[in-house]
Amino acid sequence: MTRAPRNAPFAAFLLALGLVAGSGPSLAAKPAPPPVPGGPIGTLDLGQYNCERDGTAGGPVGIRLPQYDFRAVTGSNYKTPDGVRGSYLMTGDQIIMTGGELKGTRMHRTSKGFLRHVGTDGLDNDIRCVLTNAGRGPLEPEDSINQTEE
Repeated sequence: MTRAPRNAPFAAFLLALGLVAGSGPSLAAKPAPPPVPGGPIGTLDLGQYNCERDGTAGGPVGIRLPQYDFRAVTGSNYKTPDGVRGSYLMTGDQIIMTGGELKGTRMHRTSKGFLRHVGTDGLDNDIRCVLTNAGRGPLEPEDSINQTEE
């Protein structure tokens, strides 16, 4: 009487696996999907972003523009100083406000915590928004160190 090897079920499994793996391209590894247009989707660092226009050599470093201030909160959401909530989309280093008071505003992230507004010509303009208070605290206009535009 011959006895079947103890590893016969395992050998049968390997044989079946070899047959399935060689069965055609339908089970073969698929190529990676193409990259998302504009770059990977991301979110801003949480915290308060104070916005200002570039200053002059003889004057203040920046001229505050509180109408553009916002706080990045959880997810792709932001709040303005008066508490109105909005949303944004960040792809690569480009941000567009998609809802709320700042809807339609486009920005370019030049570095962590530093954003430049993008003009209608598609180029960065002289308005910048800087992360001044990281985290989830309240949005306080008096956190600014520069004067307000009059």
